[in-house]
Amino acid sequence: MEKTLRLILGDQLNRQHSWFKKKQDAAVYLMMELRQETDYVQHHIQKVLAFFQSMRLFAQWLEKEGHKVIYLSIEQKENRQELEQNIRYLIKREDFKQFNYILPDEYRLDRQIRNICKQLEIETKSFDAEHFLSDRLAVKSFFSGKKTFLMELFYHSMREKYDILMDGNKPAGGKWNFDQENRNKFDEKIMVPSAPVFNRDLSDLLHTIRKAGIKTIGEVDPKNFQWPCCREEALELLAHFCDNLLPHFGRYQDAMHSQHPFLFHSKLSFALNSKMLHPLEVIRKAAACREKNPDKYGIAQVEGFIRQILGWREFMRGVYWAKMPDFATMNFFGHKRPLPAFFWDGKTKMNCLHHAIKQSLDHAYAHHIQRLMVTGNFALLAGLDPDEVDQWYLGIYVDAIEWVEITNTRGMSQFADGGIVGTKPYVSSANYIDKMSNYCGDCHYAKTKKTGDKACPFNSLYWSFYERNRDKLENNPRIGFVYNTLSKMKQKDEILEQAERYLKDLDEL
Repeated sequence: MEKTLRLILGDQLNRQHSWFKKKQDAAVYLMMELRQETDYVQHHIQKVLAFFQSMRLFAQWLEKEGHKVIYLSIEQKENRQELEQNIRYLIKREDFKQFNYILPDEYRLDRQIRNICKQLEIETKSFDAEHFLSDRLAVKSFFSGKKTFLMELFYHSMREKYDILMDGNKPAGGKWNFDQENRNKFDEKIMVPSAPVFNRDLSDLLHTIRKAGIKTIGEVDPKNFQWPCCREEALELLAHFCDNLLPHFGRYQDAMHSQHPFLFHSKLSFALNSKMLHPLEVIRKAAACREKNPDKYGIAQVEGFIRQILGWREFMRGVYWAKMPDFATMNFFGHKRPLPAFFWDGKTKMNCLHHAIKQSLDHAYAHHIQRLMVTGNFALLAGLDPDEVDQWYLGIYVDAIEWVEITNTRGMSQFADGGIVGTKPYVSSANYIDKMSNYCGDCHYAKTKKTGDKACPFNSLYWSFYERNRDKLENNPRIGFVYNTLSKMKQKDEILEQAERYLKDLDEL
């Protein structure tokens, strides 16, 4: 092996990768903290801290294992802050004869590194990430010739392929999907256990980030950082989830509560998306819990969790690689309204949006229903520009990497793809939010009112959305009932006028 520079990106922190099975004296591993990556959107401060700290700990682990590492931190003067410039500089300085990289998960970086390799005068080679359970083009191949991709069918195939929750060739429990049992409102009768505390003070790193001038959003307590930043911490969080939260996960996975930002969710998404954990080890640990103690771990609890990883996560990645780069510009409804100011500070009289946004700013986290049916629901009903919605979701959440964020946001949430990911828009009035949360109880707005003073904006915006998009949605077989109701509605004109008043000044809601 000739002297080789091997690039490791910030979301490629996989200790189990074959690169690290044995020491290669000729291999030098390159890791970099780059303004290129901190600045392409405005990220949450907890997201920047989590990635930088995790990268630094991974580099320390590599060195402890006897590997050679070049680490360019954000404050180093020799750091050019841009991927290509650093690679070229180091190849020339160290006289490397080969350049290796692990295939990136983001189209943006994949294209950039491929272009870099075309220009380099030394041999280059790419390697698989050795993380996902399906290849990049699996979804595209699975749904070849189809306009709409149905996650459920892909999920069935993955269950069979990896023999997860299977009784022979049939699904455990007699059904593939227990989603109907995953929609309970949290009744506060069960104590929500506290998550592990990692006793890590990131004050110095926070000071370094601030001094570097990186612009961020959100809040952080650097002395009580809540996200796992190494494999040991991720495994501790996984054990905590399986022991304490998984028995109740499925039942309450769609529930929202003002006093419990995490409820029974695992908080493992950052560890998975940065590859500190392998999805199959997480899935098999959850499945093993049910095998050992089926009375404690009901099938609906375990299946609901496994579906999110083995089904949804793999599916969304497949959609991403099947449809990029065009997917990133899709805007089926032609929405152009800017994000209201309250998306950046949570200061709105709508209690559901206040809690979902404030929680996101405080914790760099909101679970899938908060993202889909509160912030995403409002964005779609209000006709917000999907470009701005994309950037907000990509920046504010600690687990947001484009391959998983954009398919959920522009596809599932905003229906900007016109129905590739979802067969209908996921929108609702206040009724759904009230059904799944305690947000509506002390809200400024009245959840049952469609018009008049303090009428909940979701109620009129819901009907306004369908009315103005009648030409695009009326023939959709899944939502024909909406237009039947709309055509018979006695208050239709009043409701649409109410919506127009709200739409004219969203910042005041």
